[in-house]
Amino acid sequence: WGIGHCRYPTAGSADNAAEAQPFYVNSPFGLMLAHNGNLTNADQLKRDMFLQDLRHMNTNSDSEVLLNVLAHELQVASQNRFQLDAETIFKAVAGVHRRVKGAYAVVAMISGFGLLAFRDPYGIRPLIIGRNETPDGTEYLVSSESVAIDTLGFKVLRDVEPGEAVLIDTQGNFVSRQCAEKTMHAPCMFEFVYLARPDSLIDGVSVYET
Repeated sequence: WGIGHCRYPTAGSADNAAEAQPFYVNSPFGLMLAHNGNLTNADQLKRDMFLQDLRHMNTNSDSEVLLNVLAHELQVASQNRFQLDAETIFKAVAGVHRRVKGAYAVVAMISGFGLLAFRDPYGIRPLIIGRNETPDGTEYLVSSESVAIDTLGFKVLRDVEPGEAVLIDTQGNFVSRQCAEKTMHAPCMFEFVYLARPDSLIDGVSVYET
């Protein structure tokens, strides 16, 4: 199990090693999160988290804000029982969608539970799922680009839909849920013309041909 991130900072500082991802928080659940995107209401969320949710941010990164919003929503969804199941996690992601504005494609590890990935309701940033069949069972990979899936020997399963969350537990069980009340497919043009590798596919569309 693992997550990784190639940082291209759109918020915070490029020189601050403390802002390298993934970010980690241990309360109320051990969470590690990596995020591609940019939150447009990060400053307001940071104030809300401090005054209402009693959470302190250590950096200027909007990814740390997103991590703490997810941690708080997990606490609320679990009703302070500190026990998680798929229903609770999807409810927490729905809470994130209600609070957070902007672009976000997220991969997160929940200690002792598994891997969570979700995409903002507009599908601004890409997120794709890969699968690999092995003698020990099915392996899954979630990435911001299809080339990561190809080069590691996985097969593309499908794109994560706008507003959708994907959960893979430690036993390898795969489940997904639409967590946003309203969705629209509005991908970022910059992914095609600048950020993505030419041999990637984003939502089934060739970056090279685009």
